Formats: sequence, C-alpha cells, structure tokens
Amino acid sequence: MMFLLLIVTASFRPAAPAIGDLITIEFQEAVVLDPSPDYEVVEHDGPRVVVRTFRPEPFELSGRLGNVAFRRLVVPVTSVLQPDDTMQPAPLKEPLPPAASRRPLVAVGSAAVVAALAWLAVVALARRAAKAAMPRPDIPAAERFRIAIEQLRRDPSRPDRWAALADATRRYLAATEPALGRELTTGEVLRVLDGAPRRDTVAAILRQGDLEKFSPWGARPADFDAAAESALALIPEPDAEAAA
Repeated sequence: MMFLLLIVTASFRPAAPAIGDLITIEFQEAVVLDPSPDYEVVEHDGPRVVVRTFRPEPFELSGRLGNVAFRRLVVPVTSVLQPDDTMQPAPLKEPLPPAASRRPLVAVGSAAVVAALAWLAVVALARRAAKAAMPRPDIPAAERFRIAIEQLRRDPSRPDRWAALADATRRYLAATEPALGRELTTGEVLRVLDGAPRRDTVAAILRQGDLEKFSPWGARPADFDAAAESALALIPEPDAEAAA
C-alpha cells in the first residue's frame, strides 16, 4: 500500500496490520521519525523503519525525510476486538489436568509380576533342595528286590522284563553276599553258587536276561510269572534270617 503527502511517499506492510503486528515502512530515502506515544520504533535502518502499536486505532507518523518535514502520514491499524467489546477480560478457567499416563502403572505391575515369579522360583528351588537333602529311608535289600519283581509282574508289555529281572536279581545277590558282586559275569556268579540250592533258580533267570540283552533272537519262551515266583523264593523267610 502506498500513501503520498506533498512529495513524501512511503510503503508499508502488512497491508492491514493489527494491534501488536510489526509494521515495516519503506521511505524513498533515509528518514528520522519524531518520537510519539502512539507507536514504538522496533528497528530503524536508513529509509526502513519497523514500528508497532498496541492501540486499536490508526496512528500518524511525522518526522523528516532528508530536508523535508512531514506529518500526518496515517498508518491504519485493524482492531482484533469484536464489535461492542466491553474490554473486560474473559473469566479464567481452571487448567485441565493432563491425562494420566498408564505407563507408570504398567511398569509397576510388570515389576510386581516379575518379582512374584522370581519369589516363586526361589521357593520352588529351596523346596527341591530341601527335599533332595532329606535322608531317604534305608529300604532293606530284600524289600527292594520284592518291589522290583512286583513292578515287573504288573507290566507284561515291558520288552525287557527278563533283563530287568536279571538285573534286580544281581543287585539283590550283591547286596546280601559280598562275594556275588554286580561286576561278575553270569558264569562267575554260578561258579560262586556252585553246590548252592538256589543256583538253578539264579542260573535260569540270569541266562534269560543275557539272551534278551545279547542274543538276536531274544530270550527263550518261558513263564515269567513262574520265574518271578522263583526269584521271590530267593528271599529267605524271616525265621531263617533270624536263625542265620
């Protein structure tokens, strides 16, 4: 926008400034503005002047442009107020609290779950260690032998029943007679038992176990329950043990 007073011309921008806007005024040569309470000089650089006002009305510029004095150069100012504005400030509203973040709650909950799982793991490990440290009752060799045989009799589908019966018999003999150690072969065990009444029973059981372990044809057809009964007969009667 341009305006002219006598021979003084100037342009300003923005074209429709509002209250508080920085208004840049360009003269054709260096200018000196007169002080005025109507506006504030923000910047002055030769012919260029930047001013602003906080009054909701046009204001006038005056000063000197070279040797020419000028006055009443009107700069229009647009008010930001609404028509019939009472100039009263709007009532204050309480600030809205920020939305609560769920992140701390999630973090605390996750930490609590991890701590609970760790505690449960520690308790489980402690119980397992305590259980492992508990002394196991010393089951007599005869009772262990009897339990092993009964378990084999209840499991007819087990493919290695003869080998398992032979191993249980070897363990029982080694536990009751040091000369019949588990490292002995079948032939060595039978030589130690040579002349003993139980030799034939032990021989039948150990040989069936060897066949099942080492023969490609497996053990010979035989009555397992009868062999189990004969194995149980290896356990002496209580009266016989007391007499011994």
